[in-house]
Amino acid sequence: MQPVVIYTKSTCPYCHAAKSLLEKKGVAFEEIGVDGDRAAQAAMAEKTGGRSTVPQIFIGGRPIGGCDDLYDLDAAGGLDPLLAG
Repeated sequence: MQPVVIYTKSTCPYCHAAKSLLEKKGVAFEEIGVDGDRAAQAAMAEKTGGRSTVPQIFIGGRPIGGCDDLYDLDAAGGLDPLLAG
């Protein structure tokens, strides 16, 4: 299983939806909360090429994008193979 990292904010409904999909699939992930943490937000933006919205999801170090991107990847059948590596 590829490592999964998700940058989130506690009040973000899209973050909760993305985590829910990952949990439904039984995927362990590292959650990095960026609520009020400018350093974490800056690190996230650097890794994503300047994106500042959450969630930002990485699978195996590869940037996936946000919640809609994650659900689209799953609907297209690409999420499970990516997670498996």
